[in-house]
Amino acid sequence: MRRSLVLIVDPLSELADLGRRAEAAGFEAVWLTDFFNRDVFVRMAAVGMATSTIGVGSGIGYAFARSPVLTAAAAADLDELTGGRVILGLGTGTRRMQEKWYGLEFESPAPKTAEVIRLLRELWAAPGGRPFKFDGRFYKLAIDFFGRPGRVRSNIPVYLAGVNKIMIRTAAEVADGLVGHPLFSRRYITEVVTPAVAEGLRRGGRERSAFDLAGFVSVAISADGNQAREEARRQIGFYATALTYEAILNLHGWTKERETIRAAFERFDFPAMTAAVTDEMVEQMAVAGTPDECRQQLKKWGGLLDHAMLCPPSFGVRPERLSECYRLIIDTFGRDS
Repeated sequence: MRRSLVLIVDPLSELADLGRRAEAAGFEAVWLTDFFNRDVFVRMAAVGMATSTIGVGSGIGYAFARSPVLTAAAAADLDELTGGRVILGLGTGTRRMQEKWYGLEFESPAPKTAEVIRLLRELWAAPGGRPFKFDGRFYKLAIDFFGRPGRVRSNIPVYLAGVNKIMIRTAAEVADGLVGHPLFSRRYITEVVTPAVAEGLRRGGRERSAFDLAGFVSVAISADGNQAREEARRQIGFYATALTYEAILNLHGWTKERETIRAAFERFDFPAMTAAVTDEMVEQMAVAGTPDECRQQLKKWGGLLDHAMLCPPSFGVRPERLSECYRLIIDTFGRDS
C-alpha cells in the first residue's frame, strides 16, 4: 500500500517545508486542499516549487467552483512548473458547500463531474492553433484558436472524490483514481466501495490495474495515545454531522451515535460531540495512538486501499500540535519506518 501525505497547515511556508520533508522521507505524493479560505492551486504551486520529485496533488479541488477551462489551464501550468508531477483530484463537496459557500446550484453531481473530466482531457489533448468546441449536457464551449505552449503532458491523471455508490462508480468508470473520504470505515470500503469500483470498471470496460483506489486515512499520532484517540474522536464527530456521510454510519447501525453527535454539534457542545464517538468508530475509521500502535493499525488498511493518503485530525487542534502530528507521521511512516 503506497503512502502519501495530505497537507492542511498554514502558513504557506510551512506547507513548503513539509513537502520537502515528505519528499525526503519517500512519500509518493503530497496533496493540497481547497476550502473557503484556501486555494488548492496556489498551494500546489508553493509545494511544487519547493520540491523536485514528489507527486503534487489536489485532494481535492472543487470541480464546479471554477470553469473547467480554467481548471485545465491551472493544472497544465502546474504540470509544467513541476515537470509533470501533478495529480488532479476533483470533488463536488457537499450541497451546503456548493450553495452556501460558493453560490452555485447543486445539480446532477455525478454526470456533471464525469463531463468535467471528459472536457479537461479534451482540452489537454487539443492540438494548438485550431478551434476548440465542446457540446455537452452542462458545458457548451467554443474557443476560436486554442493552444497551450509548454504543455508537458496531454493526459494529466484525474482522481475523483466519492462517498456514495453512484459517485464511486462514476470515479471507477471515468477517472484514474478515487479519493476516498476520511470517514470511510474499513467495513464501508469492503462492502460498498470495492463493489462500486468493480461495477464502474465493468461499465467503463477497464481493468482493475488501471484504477488507483486511494483514500484519506485519518492518522492521530502522539506519544500520549489517549490524546491521539481523543483527537480522532473529535474529527470523526465533526464529519459525522454532515448528512452527506450518513450512509457510512448507517451501514454500521450507528444511528443513535449519529443523532447524539448532531444534537451536540447544534448546541456547539464539542466535548459532548466528541464523547458520543465510540471506541468502535475510532477503530474502524482512524489510525490513532502512539507511533508503534499506529504502525500496527495502518496494516489493517492494506488490501483495502491501493494508496493511503495520511491526514492528521485538524478540527479543534492547535497549530503547534498539528505540526507535531505531521512530524510524527513522517517519522513513523516514511521510507525507513
